[in-house]
Amino acid sequence: MSIKGLWWKIGGALIFLVVLIGGMTIPTRSGVTATQPSNAKSGESIIISVVGYNTHFKSAQNHRAWLKLDLIHAIKSSQFIAKNENEATLTFSVPDQFPSDDQVQPLTLIIDNEMDGAFVQPNALFVTLNDSTRIGNGPWLSAALSNLNKSEGIKFPYRNILNETIRNTFFHVALWFAMFLLLIAGLYHAVMYLRTGLYDHDIQSASFNKIAILYGVLGLLTGSVWAKFTWNTFWTTDVKLNMTAIAMLIYLAYLVLRGSSSDHDRRAKLSASYSIFAFLALIPLVFVIPRLTDSLHPGNGGNPALGGEDLDHTLRMFFYPSIIALTMLGTWMATLLLRYERLKEKIFLKS
Repeated sequence: MSIKGLWWKIGGALIFLVVLIGGMTIPTRSGVTATQPSNAKSGESIIISVVGYNTHFKSAQNHRAWLKLDLIHAIKSSQFIAKNENEATLTFSVPDQFPSDDQVQPLTLIIDNEMDGAFVQPNALFVTLNDSTRIGNGPWLSAALSNLNKSEGIKFPYRNILNETIRNTFFHVALWFAMFLLLIAGLYHAVMYLRTGLYDHDIQSASFNKIAILYGVLGLLTGSVWAKFTWNTFWTTDVKLNMTAIAMLIYLAYLVLRGSSSDHDRRAKLSASYSIFAFLALIPLVFVIPRLTDSLHPGNGGNPALGGEDLDHTLRMFFYPSIIALTMLGTWMATLLLRYERLKEKIFLKS
């Protein structure tokens, strides 16, 4: 085979190698894992214990911290004491004056230093207003929340709970995207077989579907491992997980169907028809039903996915190439299956 015909195969392997190396070695940004306490009253002084992630509380010199109420209201910490690189205590004087009279005021913690840059913990502290709390800006407008540092170098976003498992985006999510692309190719050839009756379209449809099913199984396995780290269980009764499992069982039945008949024409017609049915069933099971109810899985039931910190520009540098690489590698594997099936067909005709 000429190099001209190999370029996309070699390219897919190289791209996936880059995704694998970069996706596993680039560090995550600094963040806050936990804070205590989470509640306070207006007008009191409070010491907040902070547990950081990939932070340099001991090494960094210029620490600043704020409790932010909204875009223009914040208070600055009066003391920052680093216990070690990932633990520190922050002292705040909670004002007895608040811009609004809401009984409970959620405050976001912002920490900044020259090594980690600025990072936040939303709703780190809930302040309950006491009876003597006054309405007004008070010290909220003099916090000097500006000139924040930026973390140097390429780093992946820190997401609490996900931590390092955010890297699974390049594998679990990319596998599903590549699977859908391969299933579309299988669907196309199934339709073409029913239109033309050319047996080669049946072989191509089966080849793409088989690799897509392999990707689907790998997607379920990587998702199950991810769930163990984030939800502390390999599987839940979550509607997204269950509907996806049903969709994969439908496609696994496709493999059973292809092995149930030795009559080539009958098997090809049944397989092509079933392939269309399976793809049409996949759409409501994976994309529609999970969005109609609450779901832990991102992208369903009001739980956002592939946006904001879930997929920032740094992650996109590896996420989209991973989809391209997995699709190219899947197509390569499908062509190998196709050549094998064509060879078997020639042997069958000669015999």
